[in-house]
Amino acid sequence: MALGVIAFPPVLSAFVFTPLRLTRQLVVALVALVAIGGATRVMEAGLACPDWPLCYGSLLPTRQMNLQVFLEWFHRLDAFLVGIGLLLLLALALLDRAGQPRWLPWLSAIALGLVAAQGALGALTVTQLLRFDIVSAHLALALALVALLSGTAQLLQPPLAGPRPQGAAWLTAGAGLLVYGQCIAGALMATQWASGSCLRLAQGCEWLSAHRLLATPAAAACSLAALWVLAQPCPLPARRLVVAAGLLAALQVMLGVLSLRLALAEPLVTVAHQLVAALLIATLTAAAIALRPFPPADPLHG
Repeated sequence: MALGVIAFPPVLSAFVFTPLRLTRQLVVALVALVAIGGATRVMEAGLACPDWPLCYGSLLPTRQMNLQVFLEWFHRLDAFLVGIGLLLLLALALLDRAGQPRWLPWLSAIALGLVAAQGALGALTVTQLLRFDIVSAHLALALALVALLSGTAQLLQPPLAGPRPQGAAWLTAGAGLLVYGQCIAGALMATQWASGSCLRLAQGCEWLSAHRLLATPAAAACSLAALWVLAQPCPLPARRLVVAAGLLAALQVMLGVLSLRLALAEPLVTVAHQLVAALLIATLTAAAIALRPFPPADPLHG
């Protein structure tokens, strides 16, 4: 393996980050970040650390540590590690420009810029006392980063050989956009605690109605994409991704129904609902890229 003029022996190359390996790990870290953020919200820990970027003026607030402080502190730690990982990805892309796709430095820089914006939104969520539009934008940008890094990881892999079902890439991408829109509606509902107000006081039900209304076309698009690739010849890895997205969509619907039946009183169900949403967006993005029309031979990938 070579990075610019730096060459690593084969034995050491397994311990060295490649852009593909690093990007995959960043996707995992971002999905975890979304889930931890959901746990922070449902446990009402968003202001557990009253200052930013430190927590009680310390890197590790051991004296004030409890569950709520830990959630907010760990959420920030994960975000910091994602930023370091993206800096490393950009460095790898620049050092090995001859061995990596020409678009990788640009995408890495865009992702790094989005993480910087995400950090600014994180600071504003504290200084503006969890204002609902800022918190919703914070989640929306996190999910956009999940999609960007998942798509980047898929693009870094050799293109899949074999026929694609006509229109499958567009159908899968459309399903991803619908899921993303439903997530934003869910964020707007959750950050205003509208679901609880609707269930208990019959107030603010328009946000819950919008979230449920978008769930039907989003789940239908995921199911249709899965059925479409199952019914026609398709590369196996791409088929697995689309079928996994269909199963995740079904699980997401069940978690949504369960959370409402429990009157949102079970934090684990609510956090699982947000976790599956992030996994679904990552999977749909990867599937849409995997199903793109087979390109001409790429000299970097043979």
